[in-house]
Amino acid sequence: MSLFKQGRYSGYLRPISYLIDLSIINGLAIFYFFKNIDPAVFVIFMSTAWIILSIYSKFYEVYRFTREMTIFSLTLRQMMLFLLIVFAFVGYNHNLDIFPLTIFKYVLATFFLIAFFKFALYYLLQKYRTSFGGNYRKTVIFGANKKTLALQEFFNKNPEYGYVHKKTFNFREKREMSLSECFDFILKEQIDEIYCSISELTNHQLNEISDFADNNLKILKFLPDNKEIYSKKLKYEYYDYIPILSLRNIPLEDSINMVLKRSFDIIFSSFVIVFILSWLTPIIAIFIKLESKGPVFFKQSRNGFNYKEFDCYKFRSMMPNQDAHLYQATRGDERVTKMGRFIRKTSIDELPQFFNVLFGDMSIVGPRPHMVSHTSIYAKRIDKFMVRHFVKPGITGLAQISGFRGEIESDKDIIGRVKYDIFYIENWSLLLDIRIIFRTFMNAVRGDEKAY
Repeated sequence: MSLFKQGRYSGYLRPISYLIDLSIINGLAIFYFFKNIDPAVFVIFMSTAWIILSIYSKFYEVYRFTREMTIFSLTLRQMMLFLLIVFAFVGYNHNLDIFPLTIFKYVLATFFLIAFFKFALYYLLQKYRTSFGGNYRKTVIFGANKKTLALQEFFNKNPEYGYVHKKTFNFREKREMSLSECFDFILKEQIDEIYCSISELTNHQLNEISDFADNNLKILKFLPDNKEIYSKKLKYEYYDYIPILSLRNIPLEDSINMVLKRSFDIIFSSFVIVFILSWLTPIIAIFIKLESKGPVFFKQSRNGFNYKEFDCYKFRSMMPNQDAHLYQATRGDERVTKMGRFIRKTSIDELPQFFNVLFGDMSIVGPRPHMVSHTSIYAKRIDKFMVRHFVKPGITGLAQISGFRGEIESDKDIIGRVKYDIFYIENWSLLLDIRIIFRTFMNAVRGDEKAY
């Protein structure tokens, strides 16, 4: 399983920064405006305004390669916009009798404290990387020229950014070097990020590297030039003054989106568990037990986020059998009980997976997880199948509401499923999740023809 694992970005840093900044904003407000404002109203309004403003201004989009001047300019711009919001709040509530000088003092104090903590966190992370070797990412570069050598020098001379450069592959000096040797090195050294000079590689080589990165969960980035590159989305970034293109921009790698999706999962799954499963489970359990001997719940190992295995739960819909972990249900499958046909047709058998969501192994919406035996087969046979594991698996997904649920009868089915799953990963939004959940509910009410 370690073949497909890689390091991840520190997902908690941005939420922690939000928490610190909101504490400063609201704490100082109570100190400056204690006698004039309703604390509850101010906290709700200013916290909401700050979050919306931060998303719009990209205030928290600070990465390991971001320069200090960029951080300072982001902070200054954020404070100027925040000053306008505070004036608007006070102007709307003109009865508060807050003087402009007080507002300026409050925003200035907020600016200095937020800037202090922002830079403190930035430098502490750099110190942590240089002194303890933590929070780092291993890199390789394909192709040797002025741009790649400059990037290599950047990695080697700036350990505070947390990059450990392992090797630069020079295809000019050693034409006989095969990409398979490079791929073996990447897997052996557990490389996290691959950087490619487009001018040093052929289109065929670029496609091979792209497929390898997707199928092995490696982050792929390009040093741009005038050569054409085929990809759906490109994210443009700067490492110092070196332009870098990322092949795939995944919204759910953003910490705020992760927190937003996880919060939605917890609230929604808790609601289902408390108000539906609490009374439905005993009823389903009685019918399952009356028809056949065996457990009420069925547990099966499946591959989830970053290819990690977890136990996926369902209401048992089959007679206990040794093939349950090897072969999925087919049309007219004799293993499926009468009660099983009903709960599979209505998708009730999937409801225990809301516990998987609550435990953090799954999300409500995402690529459907496959049996471990099937995942190993598809990973080798189906191109870009492993991209599905960049996010948590879901109880339902875009592929499922688009006609690709249930039995895999041919490669066409799994290829279609992968296509929709990749589209979901690259275009995630909370609104898309809600739309998928609604469509799933409607399909369950009508009964899906592929649910058997």
